Amino acid sequence: QLITMAARKSVPATGGVKKIHRYKPGTVALREIRRYQKSTELLIRKLPFQRLVREVAQGFKTNFRFQTTAVLALQEASEAYLIGLFEDTNLCAIHAKRVT
Repeated sequence: QLITMAARKSVPATGGVKKIHRYKPGTVALREIRRYQKSTELLIRKLPFQRLVREVAQGFKTNFRFQTTAVLALQEASEAYLIGLFEDTNLCAIHAKRVT
């Protein structure tokens, strides 16, 4: 009985196929921008970033050892730099009357 009620609710009254809801282009992107602007957590995963740091450091000298706090400080600084760069890029795009 519950299954038939659920099936009846999902089918529209016109008898056709139910249309999938889609947001206008850019709406979800703006929502994500607002969400990430409110948050303070790191956006790049820690382990891939640590591997990248170790790979770059091997180009200078082998057998480097890193403290956990040093890698986190590098990640914080890198993300702060990238966020500033993306903000400036977005301002340039807006100035040129472009969306992306």
